[in-house]
Amino acid sequence: MSLLTRVREFADGAAAAREEPGRRLAGDADQVARACLAMAARFEHGGKLIVFGNGGAGADANHIAVEFVHPVIVGKRALPALSLNNDAATITEIGRREGFERVFAHQLARLADPGDIALGVSPDGDCANVLRALETAAGMGLLTVALVGGAGGAIARGDAAQHLLHVHSEDPMVVKEVHVSMYHILWELVHVLFEHPGLLDREVSA
Repeated sequence: MSLLTRVREFADGAAAAREEPGRRLAGDADQVARACLAMAARFEHGGKLIVFGNGGAGADANHIAVEFVHPVIVGKRALPALSLNNDAATITEIGRREGFERVFAHQLARLADPGDIALGVSPDGDCANVLRALETAAGMGLLTVALVGGAGGAIARGDAAQHLLHVHSEDPMVVKEVHVSMYHILWELVHVLFEHPGLLDREVSA
């Protein structure tokens, strides 16, 4: 078997591994739509988006925040959003004094208002600091949204996330890729709702 044939087989396998999680995301369209409707309603009433995650998911948190604050598509509405990953001094000081599990919850408790949205990103659902932040946010009355993968972890088993968007894959790279699609869809549908204001007149349970 030639090297090129082997590489092609690997490429086919890699593509196939991404097909099922993508289909599952399409199958979860109703759940995604409910999350977008709840988020749009919070924004419409003056809420802001607060995002957080670890490592690569922390980079996703930054990406999500900047896309809402400064839309890449000209003419779309800029919305208030911030990432709790951006201040290394704050994160390291909270971690030093209170433990790494508290680095997001501590910030949320002091920066968030009850009408805000908390969005946690955890590739395996077992990030203790993301879970703690979601629990803190839920206790304060924020809308809570979580992007998880794998088996869903402690976040999926608990009730801190009102809207759980789950990538059904054990491959962390696939989870990462589908998470990117998920939050781009969240952004896009929130803006679709703003362009059809009648859709936001209905009561939204958040």
